[in-house]
Amino acid sequence: MPKIQNSISPELQARFATDMMAWQTRHGRHHLPWQNTRDPYRVWLSEIMLQQTQVSTVLDYFPRFLQKFPDVSALAAASQDEVLGLWSGLGYYSRARNLHRCAMEVVDRFGGAFPQDPLDLQSLPGIGRSTAAAIAAFCFGQRAAILDGNVKRVLTRVLGYGADLSVSAHERVLWDLADQLLPTRSLSTAMPRYTQALMDLGATVCLPRKTDCAQCPVQSLCVARQQGDPLRYPVKTRKLKRTSEALWLLKVHNQQGDVWLEKRPGQGVWASLYCLPVFDSAEALIGSLPAGQELRHDPAFVHVLTHKDLHLHPVQAHQARVKSKPLRSGVEGAWMPRSQWQTLGLPAPIRKLLEA
Repeated sequence: MPKIQNSISPELQARFATDMMAWQTRHGRHHLPWQNTRDPYRVWLSEIMLQQTQVSTVLDYFPRFLQKFPDVSALAAASQDEVLGLWSGLGYYSRARNLHRCAMEVVDRFGGAFPQDPLDLQSLPGIGRSTAAAIAAFCFGQRAAILDGNVKRVLTRVLGYGADLSVSAHERVLWDLADQLLPTRSLSTAMPRYTQALMDLGATVCLPRKTDCAQCPVQSLCVARQQGDPLRYPVKTRKLKRTSEALWLLKVHNQQGDVWLEKRPGQGVWASLYCLPVFDSAEALIGSLPAGQELRHDPAFVHVLTHKDLHLHPVQAHQARVKSKPLRSGVEGAWMPRSQWQTLGLPAPIRKLLEA
């Protein structure tokens, strides 16, 4: 087991932040719409959207969100369905639910102004330590370290930190090391620049499966480069076990061509989204319909979630025999025309089925 490093050298402490900031000024990203702002609402919104989502995708959603909800008060005043509808297609919908709850708490607890203290920011729904640090650093010049996936990769390589990050104690040590590397002077301007430098280096140079060490501003300080094997970092051995689940989806129209959609429960797969009726088996689906109902079984397909494979079985009911009343008692749902369901928060595979 490698020795767990818990301090950094004076040379690294003296040079790392300075070299990173100089590189970001000349070679970093400056064109993204959430950059060059001290508005915590915009920074927070971008940070949440960018979690597990590519920049190219967020570039499409970010301006539409701002147009609909230009500030935190507008977002707090919206309904959850409005928020989920605009989020539809971004995935990881718990982010959208937390986004809405967070906006309401910012209004209720802090009078509509995001707090400056990272600990206060962390007390809000959906804001973890790294996101809180990003907001505090970018908007308020707070000396707070971010440690998202890209930054963990950069720092473990520079430091040669080989401890297993699946062990929480080892990750806490990396947080301490990240704190030691932070700028110490002119924080109002240094912290936004430094924080952006870490993000840019991890996104453009120090990549998961490829490194461009010749373009790295801290190559002379990097232990992993000196070792000749930067891709061995970071070390994380524990992996979440993938699971699978089979679901049957009922697509059914009334005589007017409206589709029946139900709102999913607040917990579980596709929580709080609108969806075709979901059943655990073909028998349960058939049992929900009138006897003798004509059905068409479309090809099954797999929808991949982060740690689960959903085996989806679409079934269409012949619309001539469909009742106009709700299909299942006790389940919130409604018949909806295309103009209505297009604006709802729908799981990606459900939207594809409806648009087919």
